[in-house]
Amino acid sequence: MDNQFLLEAINQTMPFGKYAGRKLLQLPEPYLVWFHQKGFPEGKLGQQLALMHEIKVNGLETMLQPLLRD
Repeated sequence: MDNQFLLEAINQTMPFGKYAGRKLLQLPEPYLVWFHQKGFPEGKLGQQLALMHEIKVNGLETMLQPLLRD
């Protein structure tokens, strides 16, 4: 994984659903666990959500919060 993909994933806005408009890094862990169980969407967004799931379950969220853009 390259740094650019990580930055884009952290700052990607959720395009649909209950948490539409939130940055992916700000999604609640239970929501990402649900996606993990049901299956992530196809394509880049699915890859980004899978990455956010790994970040959350491994406790890395606070380390990456400074990289969020307004």
